[in-house]
Amino acid sequence: MPVWRYMELCLTHPEHGYYVARDPLGRDGDFITSPEVSQMFGELLGLWAASIWKAIGSPQLVRLVELGPGRGTMMSDALRALRVLPPLFQSIQVHLVEINPVLREKQRAALGHLDNVSWHDSIDEVPGGTTILFANEYFDVLPIHQAVRKEQGWHERVIEIDDAGELVFGVAAEPIPRFEALLPSWVRAAPIGAVFEWRPDSEIMKIATRVREEGGAALIIDYGHLRSDAGDTFQAIAQHAYADPLKHPGQADLTAHVDFQSLARAAESIGARVHGPVTQGEFLKRLGIETRALALMAKASPEVSEDIATALQRLTGGGRGGMGSMFKVIGVSEADLNEIAGLTDVARSEASA
Repeated sequence: MPVWRYMELCLTHPEHGYYVARDPLGRDGDFITSPEVSQMFGELLGLWAASIWKAIGSPQLVRLVELGPGRGTMMSDALRALRVLPPLFQSIQVHLVEINPVLREKQRAALGHLDNVSWHDSIDEVPGGTTILFANEYFDVLPIHQAVRKEQGWHERVIEIDDAGELVFGVAAEPIPRFEALLPSWVRAAPIGAVFEWRPDSEIMKIATRVREEGGAALIIDYGHLRSDAGDTFQAIAQHAYADPLKHPGQADLTAHVDFQSLARAAESIGARVHGPVTQGEFLKRLGIETRALALMAKASPEVSEDIATALQRLTGGGRGGMGSMFKVIGVSEADLNEIAGLTDVARSEASA
């Protein structure tokens, strides 16, 4: 079967899918996301949402949407920050897009005291209206297609069973018709054996169409690359370590890097405005995370202050364990929104250069 189908089954199979019946987050899970590192992350995204609300004219109803909201930590922190603006807080309807019943229960525990929260299986179910949307580590788990360059052209990469009964990578017998014409020129020159990955544009097109037609903006945060290029990034993560993606299907998180150039191109093709991308570290610093960290440390014990400093470094720094350089941030908005906090068109041209 194609890689995309294998990934889809491993993650979302109704009985055996990785994301269907478990909580993968935290020290006892397989990975930790930025909201779990520190409350500062969600609080700053809440303030970012407030800046968008003001920039679009402070509408009386705004749908605050999160795709793949984990345990509800980020939304809870964001809403706490938004309480400082009662007119905005009272205008919010929260919509969480989540297929995992285990995580839905944890989200209810975090947000169930509110009467303005709704759950959905997909973004298609979220009612229309002005939208401010968060997608943190959402796109990296959407299934990818892979193609391998051979002498005869680019062939779709597939998963096969070898003579020993083990899963192995293979390629489809026939090349993909006219595939090379769709590739950037620098990818066409890739050597024999090179791998090219892509995701369908359906999810980013839904998001871009919503904010273009209904008003508002979306914030996408994920790890990936700024420019479309060849490279195999398909990987598995289990218990905070990399694993073989073909071993133990459904028992590990399968991901691949996000192509931010592809996201931007798709959003712009239907008339939405794109802001960024910039690195997560730069984005959070522009939003004031260093000032927020100092404020929290001033009221904390020495031990807690050290934890805050460690979290700040992890969210904004590079190197081993750092998320600041690996993760990128891009904004998608209605066409008339010229600038949004932490992201500008100037920043995007600098990042792409």
